[in-house]
Amino acid sequence: MTKTISFAVVHFAVAFTVAYLLTGSIAVGGLVALVEPLCNTVAYHFHEKAWAFLGRSRDSATSGFGHFHLSGAC
Repeated sequence: MTKTISFAVVHFAVAFTVAYLLTGSIAVGGLVALVEPLCNTVAYHFHEKAWAFLGRSRDSATSGFGHFHLSGAC
């Protein structure tokens, strides 16, 4: 949990610093530092759902062909 919290702090700091350097505004930097991770969290959720869907689609497409194992059994 400590590593997760430290990464979140780094993420917020980077988002704030980049936005502040681009705009010169502490308010914009703070807003971006709060909104950007929220948007990324939502995007990550849908990204994971898409990958899970693609994985199921791929597995069902190949399920009729059997699988090769080193032991020779299918």
